[in-house]
Amino acid sequence: MTVQGVRERKKGATRARIADVAARLAVEHGIAATTVDEIAAEAEVGRATFFRYFDSKELAVAHGLSGAGAYVLAGVLREVDPRLGPADAVRAAYAELGRDFARHRAMFYEQAMLSRSSPAMFAWTLHLYVDWETAIADAVAPRFADLRDGDPRPRMLGAMTMAAARLAWGEWLDDGGTGDLPALTQKYLATLDLRLPDDR
Repeated sequence: MTVQGVRERKKGATRARIADVAARLAVEHGIAATTVDEIAAEAEVGRATFFRYFDSKELAVAHGLSGAGAYVLAGVLREVDPRLGPADAVRAAYAELGRDFARHRAMFYEQAMLSRSSPAMFAWTLHLYVDWETAIADAVAPRFADLRDGDPRPRMLGAMTMAAARLAWGEWLDDGGTGDLPALTQKYLATLDLRLPDDR
């Protein structure tokens, strides 16, 4: 590996460590009660180094929570009943993840409100959604019959899934976070029954 490659790998590892620490502290103490100094200390970097990677603690928390969430969702998708087709597997995975919703409702609400807190956070959230789409596509791809190189169906399903999730989160937030988010998500995921081009 080149010197440049090693440097980029180290930078990526540092960024991931900061984000992971930020997410963990936010889950444990709440985002408002978590400070940049605490994140930097736990991640073993200086305050200046923190700001070389993230413009704010909110961005670091969002990056950490989203990265962990995409990893968990992809793992659950791979573990659900192998007999399920792609769309049914997505619904089953979200149903499984929704089992812990009541316990983490406050954290989910706080995290969701972050995405509306500023134009920068909104733009960053949209960027992270693309990462989720890719994680979903990679996890469900083996469930498609006769998958070919360049087949658009996994990516399409990933995009449709995240569109459904965004709509569910939006409706939930508009209602003050008082509704049943897992049920709302399943309502929107029902639209995945729409046939994809090669499902005829």
